[in-house]
Amino acid sequence: FSILSSLQEAEAVVSTQSTGHVLKVGKNNFKPPPKVDSSVVRIEPMNPMPNINFMEWDGLTRIVFTRKNKTLAAIFKSKSVQELLTKNFNILCSMKNQPVPPDFDVKTVLAEVFTETEMSETRSRTMSNDEILKLLNSFNSRGIHFSS
Repeated sequence: FSILSSLQEAEAVVSTQSTGHVLKVGKNNFKPPPKVDSSVVRIEPMNPMPNINFMEWDGLTRIVFTRKNKTLAAIFKSKSVQELLTKNFNILCSMKNQPVPPDFDVKTVLAEVFTETEMSETRSRTMSNDEILKLLNSFNSRGIHFSS
């Protein structure tokens, strides 16, 4: 059994550079013996770490891995996700003492991001670190930021 939720597991996977099998642990080493095989694995952090804001990285991965089997387009069509992105955009404008553009529409921004990245039909469970970084950069270049 895993001590991590599936969301935490997904976040851990995208934050690692490599994993490696160290050794198999036999069922008889546990009381009571489990019904599944166990292993010890090596998980290493990405090295070198990418030059990104990890609060943003964490915020984006939390959104995309909440429903890891859905497409990114379906995840970002969610009303709650769109409200979060709009709220974050409004806060950023306020912090910069800039008015929120009257023509700002989060759905338009999402369409632009998915056109640029060609990831609307991508499922987060299949994304590489580079693809997540590309998605994050595309959002950031349009003033959309994430926080956790």
